[in-house]
Amino acid sequence: MSALRLVVFDVDGTLVDSQRDILRAMTAAFGGLGLPAPPRAAVLAIVGLSLDHAIPRLAPDLPARAHADLVRLYREAYAGLRGQGRVEETSPLYPGAREALAELAAAPDVLLGIATGKSRRGLDVLLEAHGLGRAFVTQQVADNHPSKPHPSMLHAALRETGVEVEHAVMVGDTRYDIEMARAAGLRSVGVRWGCHPDADLAGADVHVDSFAELPAAIERFWEVA
Repeated sequence: MSALRLVVFDVDGTLVDSQRDILRAMTAAFGGLGLPAPPRAAVLAIVGLSLDHAIPRLAPDLPARAHADLVRLYREAYAGLRGQGRVEETSPLYPGAREALAELAAAPDVLLGIATGKSRRGLDVLLEAHGLGRAFVTQQVADNHPSKPHPSMLHAALRETGVEVEHAVMVGDTRYDIEMARAAGLRSVGVRWGCHPDADLAGADVHVDSFAELPAAIERFWEVA
């Protein structure tokens, strides 16, 4: 019997294109305190971090109370955006994502998981909108773990699934995903369609330009495991 395999996905910038909603919510949060919005590049650079780590990087000169207010305002703004439109339209899956997930999940020894800086509530809304709630047998969110790149999320995913570390892979679009994978002892796939530039993904074991390439790239990991 084949050993169980685990493929863990980041969400924002990897499975879904949520850049527009993230930028709009961050602009609203800073505006709520009468502050100018951070540059687009700065906001995208913190995608992948939990909010309590991301906000201080965007506004290092503000006191902790202001950071807490910005976290609250961001969450309120993001939830408000969810109420204004269809989630599957404002945070669409990247082309080929659904097909790649189905192809990977069709193998009887492959499990799918998630490790995200999103909250439990935010992830639930997103997965429900895309009809993917049952696709991922382990779902690790910011509510229960230190921020990436701490390996806590991946350690928990391995415990929950019983998969050995050498049979697990992390798929992500940011340096934090790649660093988290390395810290947990997992191999990693850097996807080139997300929030961080190629230079930030240099530490990944392999890179892909589209979801169509992903199943074969992961299969090559299994062949040498």
